[in-house]
Amino acid sequence: MSAAKKPPGGGSPFGRTLAISALVIVGFVLVGVATLVALDTLAGNLGGPLLVISAVVALVPLAIVAWGIRWIDRFEPEPPAATWFAFLFGAGVAVVIALGVDAWVWGSSALAGSPEALSAVLGPTVQAPLVEEFGKGLAVWVLFWVGRNRLDGPIDGVVYAAWSAAGFAFSENILYFGAAIAQGGDVFVETFIVRGLMSPFAHVMFTALIGYSLGRAAEKGVRRVALGAFLRGFIPAVLLHALWNGALFVVSSFYVYFFIVQVPLFIGAVLLVWWLRNQKAAILRENLGYYARAGVIADQEMGFLTTASGRVVALRWAKKRGLTKQLDRFIAVAVRLALTRHRDERGVPPGREDWEGALVGELIDARDRLHFGH
Repeated sequence: MSAAKKPPGGGSPFGRTLAISALVIVGFVLVGVATLVALDTLAGNLGGPLLVISAVVALVPLAIVAWGIRWIDRFEPEPPAATWFAFLFGAGVAVVIALGVDAWVWGSSALAGSPEALSAVLGPTVQAPLVEEFGKGLAVWVLFWVGRNRLDGPIDGVVYAAWSAAGFAFSENILYFGAAIAQGGDVFVETFIVRGLMSPFAHVMFTALIGYSLGRAAEKGVRRVALGAFLRGFIPAVLLHALWNGALFVVSSFYVYFFIVQVPLFIGAVLLVWWLRNQKAAILRENLGYYARAGVIADQEMGFLTTASGRVVALRWAKKRGLTKQLDRFIAVAVRLALTRHRDERGVPPGREDWEGALVGELIDARDRLHFGH
């Protein structure tokens, strides 16, 4: 096996771990406070009973989006703490940012007192794309720096962006569904079909561009140009969001708009994700194949480590024997070993000098626990 490269920079591992842990705690506290503020605002607008009802309804599009994210993240599931952080950031911090800017723009800025027709156009086509994409993308930016060992490629960036967008959409849907319910059954049904069933992935598609760009920067190890990477994703995300909202002012029929704007964009997003998944699968095959040739990974293990169908069969086998956790750990370590080698081969410092020996040892331990059931 290749010799590991020593990462640049100083500082003890314990000190870095302590600093990151402190940042994580502070981050979760701030996100939690922002989420409570957003929840209080929603409750103030809708009232308690209507808030609960609309939140339950908003779980439907959220479940659809969550299923899609799990499909994207199948080869290397991200840690629950990080995905929850992204989700709550979108549901709380991004919402508070959007509400705050909205109150300032139309209440205190030079646009205060503008005709309602102006706000009806500028709000969805300019303000919402700029402010909402910044707020949602900020979650990925934070994870880009704090969770640098977890956000190491475009798939990871897309996944975190998707969870942040899902959180924002969940809060937004609560508000829209609650207002629609208050207006009557017909309005609610129409709103639910349009927002909940026909376009649940809208916010995800926009913000995914920011996640993709930051993920590419992380994969190449060029974190020093993170601002540029953020902007390269932010600008097209804003333009796509503006197109999505603005097209309704040009096309009179919603269904015509749906088929000429929403459907092509959704198909394009699916094709992009499919390509990224195949790219990641190829990276796993190449690098795990290296360890298979070295005798670290058995040939029969390659099947469930590098293919979705093999993963399904292995998980079914493990579930029958009560070994799901052991299999999950074995897969997670193997994937981390492959991706760390991939980054190392591309000249990106893995983070510690003895990474290869440590991960191989962890893999052997995970295999023993899987085979012996402990």
